[in-house]
Order: sequence, then C-alpha cells, then structure tokens
Amino acid sequence: MKPVGTLSCCLSSPVDRMDGKVKKQKKHQQKHSGPKAEKKKLRKHDKPTEEDDRRRNPKAFAVQSAVRMAKTFHRAQDIKTRKHHIPLVDRMPLEPPPVVIVVVGPPKVGKSTLIRCLIKNFTRQKLGDICGPVTIVSGKKRRLTFVECNNDINTMIDLAKVADLVLMLIDASFGFEMETFEFLNICQVHGFPRVMGVLTHLDSFKNNKTLRKTKKNLKHRFWTEVYQGAKLFYLSGMLYGEYQTQEVKNLGRFISVMKFRPLVWQTSHPYVLVDRLEDLTNPEKVRMDPRCDRTVSLYGYLRGAHLKNKSQLHIPGVGDFQVSDVNFLPDPCPLPDAQKKRALNEKERLLYAPMAGVGGLVYDKDAVYIDLPASHSRQQQEEVRPTTELVQSVIDTHTTLDAKMAASKVSLFTGSATLDPSDLNEEPGLQEEHIWDPNSQRERRKVVFPGEEENVSESSSDEHSSSEDDEHAADEDMNDELFTLIKEVRAESETMAEGAPPSKIQKLEEVKSCGQSVAELPAFADSNDELEKSEEEDEGEDESEEENEVGRAEDSGHCSEEEEEESADEEVNTDEQKNTYSVEAVFVWALRWKEDLQQKAAEAFLRQQEAAPNLSKVVYGSVDSDEEDEELGGLFRVSRPHKSKRLQTNSVDCSRFPPDSSLNWNLEEILDSIRDCFVTGKWEEGQDAATLLKQDDELYGDFEDMETGEVHKSQTAGQQEEEEENGESDEGEEIQVRMEDEEVQKNKRLEKKRRLKERFNAEYDDGDATYFDDLKEEMQKQAELNRAEFEEMDDETRVQYEGFRPGMYVRVEILSLPCEFVANFDPHYPIILGGLGSSEGNIGYLQLRLKKHRWYDRILKTRDPLIFSLGWRRFQTIPLYHIEDHNGRHRLLKYTPQHMHCGASIWGPITPQGSGFLALQSVAGTKAHFRIAATGVVLDLDKSVTIVKKLKLIGYPYKIFKNTSFIKGMFNTVLEVAKFEGASIRTVSGIRGQIKKALSTPPGSYRATFEDRLLMSDIVFLRSWYPVTIPQLYNPVTSLLRSVGQKDNWSGMRTVGQLKHDLGIRNKPNTDSLYKPIARAKRRFNPLHIPKELQKALPFKSKPKFQQPKGKMPRDLRRPCVIREPQEKKVAALLHALGTVHHYKKKKTTTVQHAKHKEFLQQKEKQEEAKLKRQKEAKKKLYRLMGQMDKKKLKSSLKGAPKDD
Repeated sequence: MKPVGTLSCCLSSPVDRMDGKVKKQKKHQQKHSGPKAEKKKLRKHDKPTEEDDRRRNPKAFAVQSAVRMAKTFHRAQDIKTRKHHIPLVDRMPLEPPPVVIVVVGPPKVGKSTLIRCLIKNFTRQKLGDICGPVTIVSGKKRRLTFVECNNDINTMIDLAKVADLVLMLIDASFGFEMETFEFLNICQVHGFPRVMGVLTHLDSFKNNKTLRKTKKNLKHRFWTEVYQGAKLFYLSGMLYGEYQTQEVKNLGRFISVMKFRPLVWQTSHPYVLVDRLEDLTNPEKVRMDPRCDRTVSLYGYLRGAHLKNKSQLHIPGVGDFQVSDVNFLPDPCPLPDAQKKRALNEKERLLYAPMAGVGGLVYDKDAVYIDLPASHSRQQQEEVRPTTELVQSVIDTHTTLDAKMAASKVSLFTGSATLDPSDLNEEPGLQEEHIWDPNSQRERRKVVFPGEEENVSESSSDEHSSSEDDEHAADEDMNDELFTLIKEVRAESETMAEGAPPSKIQKLEEVKSCGQSVAELPAFADSNDELEKSEEEDEGEDESEEENEVGRAEDSGHCSEEEEEESADEEVNTDEQKNTYSVEAVFVWALRWKEDLQQKAAEAFLRQQEAAPNLSKVVYGSVDSDEEDEELGGLFRVSRPHKSKRLQTNSVDCSRFPPDSSLNWNLEEILDSIRDCFVTGKWEEGQDAATLLKQDDELYGDFEDMETGEVHKSQTAGQQEEEEENGESDEGEEIQVRMEDEEVQKNKRLEKKRRLKERFNAEYDDGDATYFDDLKEEMQKQAELNRAEFEEMDDETRVQYEGFRPGMYVRVEILSLPCEFVANFDPHYPIILGGLGSSEGNIGYLQLRLKKHRWYDRILKTRDPLIFSLGWRRFQTIPLYHIEDHNGRHRLLKYTPQHMHCGASIWGPITPQGSGFLALQSVAGTKAHFRIAATGVVLDLDKSVTIVKKLKLIGYPYKIFKNTSFIKGMFNTVLEVAKFEGASIRTVSGIRGQIKKALSTPPGSYRATFEDRLLMSDIVFLRSWYPVTIPQLYNPVTSLLRSVGQKDNWSGMRTVGQLKHDLGIRNKPNTDSLYKPIARAKRRFNPLHIPKELQKALPFKSKPKFQQPKGKMPRDLRRPCVIREPQEKKVAALLHALGTVHHYKKKKTTTVQHAKHKEFLQQKEKQEEAKLKRQKEAKKKLYRLMGQMDKKKLKSSLKGAPKDD
C-alpha cells in the first residue's frame, strides 16, 4: 500500500502545476490560549535577566581578573560619586512660578524670531513686538516666561541673576562673538543657570562638508565654555520668516521637560521680574510739580524666597527702596485645571504679556481692567480670543435683563402650560406721591405702599399671632385669581402623573410630598429662620455657607425648598417654582391648619430634639468630614446622611434630654442590640474579659500569700482537681483545648519576636543606603514638613505668618521713586525687584579676593574706579589692591598681578560671604575688546585688614667715627626720632645699622651704630610701612533713569588717565626719573709698590721686571721705502691676478668635492640602514625559529618521552 500512496502523491503535484494553480502552504496558526500559549506569554513577558544567566552558567560570569574588576568597580564608583551634589531643601511651592528663559545673543542673530516661533508653538498665537516678559502656559504643570536680552551689558548682568534657562543664539556663519563669552562669564560669577546653545544661519552654508566641520568646531568650543555634553540645537533655515516647525517643536519639548537646579542666591533672596507697572501718583501733584517723586505699583510673579511686607528691596539701575505695601492678586496666567488629559485645549493655551499689549484681564488691588482689541468692527473676521469672549458677549447684548425676564415663559412640569409674568399679579414696586407741605413751603415726595392692608394681614400670620380672627381675615383677603391658577396647575399635574412613566410619577409624588410638608411649615414654626434648610441637606455646600448657618436655630425637619428644586424637572425656573410652592403652602395651611394639632405639635418637638445643632461646630467653627460622597458619572453625588460625621456628631448630645422613644425593653432583641456595650457582652478576642483572665492565670499560676500563709491556686489547677474528682471522662477534651491555647500563645510570642527583629533591623541595618541617601531623605522630610506646616491655611492667614510665598502674582507698591523711572520707562529693559536681607541694606567695608580676567587686555591700577556687580546691585567704587606677605602684612599693590589672585578692599553694600562679583571699567556703549575686567568672591565684611604702604626715609651722615655716625635729613623733630628709636636702617652699599639716640642739633638728627665704618658718600635709608585709608565711594549705576536710547551710555567717575586724555593734560616728567647718558671719568690708579725685602723673597716669576721703555728709533736707522719701476708694477699686477684666479678655482673645486663627499655619506648611511634592517629581520626570523624549537622541546618534555624510547 505504501508505494501506491507515494505514486499518487507524485502524480498529483504536476497536475496542479499544469493548471497554473500552485498550492500555498498552510500558515502556522499560533495558539492564543492553552498551556503552551501561557508558557510562551510568560517567557516573552519575563525575559531572562543577567541574574538568570548568572544562575544558569556561573562559570561564565566568574571573575577573570581581580585587578580589572577592581578598576571597573572604582571607575563605576567614581562616575556615581561625580554625579552627587549637595542636596538642598526643596522649597518650590506646589504651583511654581513660571520658568524664566532668557534668550541671549549678539544683534541680528534671530532672538525675537525664535521667541515668536516658540510662543506660536506653545499657544498657537502670533506676537508682534517682543516687549518685556512674555508668560505662556506650556503644559499642565509648567509655565514659561521669555525675556529677550539686548546687547547692553547692564541688561546682560541683570538677567543672568534671574535666569533659570539661557538660550544662547550663535550665528554659525560668523562664529562666536564677544557677547556670547561675556554672558557666559557673567553666568559663571552669579551662579550658572542651565545653558542651551542654538545655532542659526546654517542655511548660508552651501557645502555640506563645511557645514559639518563648522558644527563640530562650534560644538566643541561651546562644550569647553559650558560643560562637556552641553546641548546645542541646530536651526537649519527659515521658511516664510520663521524657523522650521519641527525644529522649534523639538526645542520646545526640551524646554518643557528640563529640570533646574536651585541656585543659592536665587533661593535665598526673593525677587520679582516685573511684567507690568502702574503710576499711582496723584495727577494734580504731577501737574503742579512734574519732577516730583512718584508712587508706583509693580506687578509680577514672586520667585526665590518669601517676601515680607515693609522689607527692603533693590531695583537694579534705580536704587534701594522700602516696600510700602504688598498684595497678592489672582494669577493672570494660571495653570490649567488638574485633570487627566494628554494636552491643553485652546482655552488653556494662555499668553500673558502686558508690556507687549497681550493679555485679557489685568488684575489690580481693587479693580479688574479689561484689555480689548482695538477694532470691534472686524470682530467677525478675526478669531475671538478666549480671554475676551465673555466681554464680547456682554458687548453684543442688545436687550436688558428686565426685558428678557419679562419675555421669558416658565413651564412647571413637562408638557404643562407655560406661565407668563402677566398670569400672576405681582405686587408693584414702591410708588411716590408729590404733596405740597405748607409748613416747609416745598413739595415733598411721599412713599405709597400698594396693597398695604394685605401685607398687614400676611405679616401678622408670619409672626404666629394667636388670634384666629386675624388669620381668617387674611384668608378672606387672598386673591381669587390665584386660587383658580393653583387649581389649574394641580389638575394638569394630576393628568400628567397618570400618563407619565414610573420615574416621572415618582418625581411628581416627591414634589407632592414636599408640597405637603411645606404646607405644614408655617403651622408650628418657632421663628422665620426655621423655614431655612437643615444641616443634613447642606452637606454639598461650601464652608462659608456652613459658617453662616452656625448661628441659625434648629430646623423643623420638613422637606425644604431646595429638595423641591432637585426633584422637579431641570427646565423649571427655580425662582418661579419657589414662589409657586410658597404661595400654595400658605393656602393649604389656611384650609386645614387645625387638623391633628396635638400630634403635629408632638412630632415638631421630636424633630427639634433630633435636629440638635452640632456643638463642636458651634464651638470650633467647623467639623471635618473625611468621607467623600459617591459620584455617579462625575456629575451627581449620592448623599448618605446616615454615614456622615456631621449626623454622627449630632446624634449623641448630652446637653439635651432625649425624648422617651417607645422601645419595649422586655424584648430580647432590643436587649441584645446593646449587650456588647457592657462588660458582660461578647467583645473581640483580644479584649474579652474572660480570655484576659484566663491568660493571667496561665501567666502567674499558683501563688502563696506570705502574710496569711494562704495558698491560691490557678483556675486551671482547680479545674484539674475537679476533673480528678469527677473522673477522667472529659480529660481528653481539656488537654486538646489547653494545647490549642498553648499553640495560640506560642504563635503570638513568635509574631512579637519577629516584629521586634524587623524593627531592630530597620534601625541598625541600612542595607545599601549611603550617607548621601540619608542626606537626601533628610532633605525630603524637611521639604514635606515645610509644605505640611501651612497647607491647611488660607492665603490671607498664611501670608501673615510666612510672608508672600514664591509662585504668587504680587503687586508691590513703592513710594518716592524718581520721576525719570516712569518718564523714561522702556519695556525692552527688564525691571527686577531684588529682595535684600536684614543687613544687606547697609554700606560698609568689604574684603574681596580678585583676579584680573585673563581676556582683559589691560592690568588694573589701584584707586582707579571700577563698576562692580555684587548681589543685586551694580555700583561704582574705588578698590585698593593688596597682597598678603608671609608675616601676615597686607601690602598695597599699585597694579593687579598677572595670572594671580590678589586681595581688594572696597567701600560698598554689605553682601553675604561667598557671593561672587564681577568688575567692569565702563558700561557705556560697546567696546571693541572684552568688557569684563575682573572677577572674584567676597571674603570678609569688616575693616579687620589694615593695608600698609611702603615708605623709605632717606638720611645722610655728617660725622663719622669708627662704627658710629651722626645722620641728618631723615626726620624733622626730636619726637619723630624718639618714635623710631631701635629701628633698623641700612645704607645703599648694604651696611646694616640701628637708630640709637636723638641729637639736640640739628633738629631731627640722631646717632646710629653700623656694622662697619661709613663713608661720607653713603646714603642711609629707613624702610617703614604706612597705613592706607580706603576711599568711601559708593555710586550706584542708575542706567534705568536715563532717557530712552541713552540707557546704555551711563558713565560714572573717570580714571585719572581718562581725565588727562580728555582734557589734554600731559605730566611734566621728573628730572630724576629720566634716563640720561652716563659719562664716567676714567679712573687712574697709583702704581703698585712692593717693598725691596718682599721682592727678594718672591720667586722670579712674581718679581716685578723693570724693562726699559722702547724709545723712538732714530731716523737714520729706519729702513727706507722701495719704489717699483713700471715694468715691476706690471709683473706684480699680473702675478696678483693669476693668484686670484688660482684661489677661486681651488675654492670651487673644494666646494664640489665637499658636495660629492656629502652625497657619498648619505648613500653610505642609507646602505647602513638597509643593512641594519636586514640584520634585524634575520635576527627576528632566527629568534622566532629558536622560540618555536624551544616550545616544541618544552611540549615534548611535558608530554614525556616517546614510547619507542
């Protein structure tokens, strides 16, 4: 049978191919359920981790090299430790202020365009001119404030102090400019914020290779200045005047998720970046004196620390001021509601820029200003902004509210007839009647109250008078038309109830029941306040409404008007409904108020007792309710009054005597309901009295009273004796019970031991926790404690305790601001309110450590004025540079040292130690060179350092003895000499001496002793030190008070060099300081004289030789000159020419020979190199063969001798 099957299979396949239909293989269907599928899912979900591999194959993960493993471990620990930073307490509020993003760069690099593109990316709105801070909502928990930084060095310094993030724009086609490096150095001094670079003008590169190379160079240079790996974005080009959308979106994403490290100066000082200002000065005062001081209110988000009222603050560019008043206002750019959603909707894409003219509502202390678009006629064409939508709808209203109410119609029930205001005869308002008064001789306006008689009867019925005749009279005076109207409504409601669905019928029944209860309200009300709603129905209302109802009297317990509104249809007008029900209730009460008076009185009394007011709420003001009502669909809340804490608090009140409820205490069920409230009841296992007594017996057992000698036996022992007496019938059951009790006790003891061990381990075994983790945990606890302290308080109370917290939008009012601040206000220059500490408003001496900046091209001179940026302030002062010697003396320096720190002492504002500063020589205009002259840090805040200056006093000797001399010209009086007695002196030639005693004449002369005898030509000098006083100059930079366009041209005190240059003054040189040609006279020495006796003892070599000086040769002995003949002259010239040619040829031959020899030496050197190379290769080959042979020998020796041997 097998061959047949095989043949059939073979034949069938060609037939299928001949038909042109190739059979597709059946696809494998994976199992989605069953044990195999579950295993696969589990395997896919739990991928094998490194621990599983390590467990499966431990040898593969064993330590191969201990040294390499130690290095790896050390490197990992180094990397981990390098990431550590000192943890700071997180003082950021729950609603943090907007993140300040400063966009910096040189002119024409694209700062405004980038801000517009980012604003459009976040808010879908276009902004024209970027003036002042622009605040936007970028996400559910983050807001951003964009500020553009211009090229003024003052603006760069101010914004570097408040920036959270710096977007540094760089023109890639040009490269780095000086402004970029200046701003980076400013940031390094004042606390480095996060910095992101943005490269623009990349579309100017036509060659991709050049573009890549430029990007790489700029990136590495940027990393050098900031840190390795700093983010650098590339904006490749522009399209229709904007950057590409995707690139701007990526940049916006980075900004939205970036984390910021708190900077020390910012977190320790409150500050406000002002986004709006208002001049509050009396206009009449300004008219009378245009240059009077102004009262200005400044608005902005508070950042940093808490701001206290009446504190001091500094406005950079203006000066120090005291806060007159501070208030917090509603947030003009609030965060969206805390809902779970992935993105913001259009209404929540807020943009707030008052200086740029953008922002819907502007809040003030006592008013709200509405900012409307300029043209209302084109409102339909333009998109209506969400901030002005409410105002536009108010403007579009053409009819008044009264007219709308008069035209409206109300339907009490679904399908019933509508009611117009004309259907009810409403009481008209107050009317007046003009009456002439003859006594006062004038026309008086008398108020006429229509329907005065009806109102009298109604008021008497409301006041619960006991006269029934008055009540019947009031009933008879009621309007007949109102009766007919109510009958019609009742008839319609009954017909609707018959044909309505069950839910509607139920609602109508509820309405009827409520109507009946309302009808009973006036019958036994104790006061008018009892008609208000009860506390149980007020659970969903606000705290303020609950506090208002604390003083009300107790409710009567009937259905209130609020419940009627809930049970009726949603379309019913609530005001009309209340009027209808109240009127209906009055008439029903008038018809049947006498029925069952006794029963109604008893029920009302019981309701009053049950609805007792909450005493804790009366005493303490409020009751906490932790339970949250159950929500249905996120819209309705299920009210459960029986579960609320308020009802539980009201239920048991000892201050009132509860009425006797009809409970039959003979019934067993009622007794069982309260049995557990007593000792005899069934309690929990751990609290049951019988169980506790049994445990005591087991613990303590038998004991003997030492006084009486009586023996007390435990209960178990007594039971054992009884069992022995009664027999051993129940012995098995008792043993089993006892064993169970012992097991329970054992388990309890084990559980207690386990808990104690866990507590011990938690205290003493930290596990992998390090000191850094403990520090972070401690800071986290402190932050939680800070948040929880004032969390429950409202803002008004909280502000009085801790001040205005960061994140609030505050209004700061300042008195006595200069009028130029308001008159010359320019929104392109930021205004910062920097809060000052308790002592930072004082001026005093500061000791600094200063270093001239390595990029500044000139050294700094002592007593030249410098502009310092220290803390919030920018001010000009005169520094004195000094350096500390090895003996602790602070020596004055004339110039700053190169590449080295020196000390500096200034007179300026007291600033905390450790604060960084920078110094400039000028802030006016843009200089060609680097503008930051020096940087440093504050060391000390007092005048403890005495700076001394070197002083040389010069004198001349006028009488010289052996080692004693009389010196004059150094001092002027005897008193001066007495001060310097014992001082060290020395001469120019280096002979040291000491001052001994003053002489009487000449005045100022003294006697001094020296190491050696002086000459009259010696000069004596005394080296002394003179203390220098620090100049007290503090000149704040008031750049914001200058006129518009001149704010970057502030100039203070000029240096001496600048003054001389500007005034064209040239110093007359000191003649002694000029270089002169030195003419030294030739010195003639006497001949050496050696005595004859000494000459005899000297060897011949050293003896003086007295040779006769050669005189002039006589003329007759001189050789006469030879005069050649012409023929001899020709022969001599020819020989000279031939000799010259011969010498030239010889020189040329020598040169050629030297060149050939040099070439030969080079060839020989090459041959030597080739020879050495060949020898080296041969040696290598030989050594390789020898090594292989040695290896073979070693292997064969390890294997052992062959078998043949």
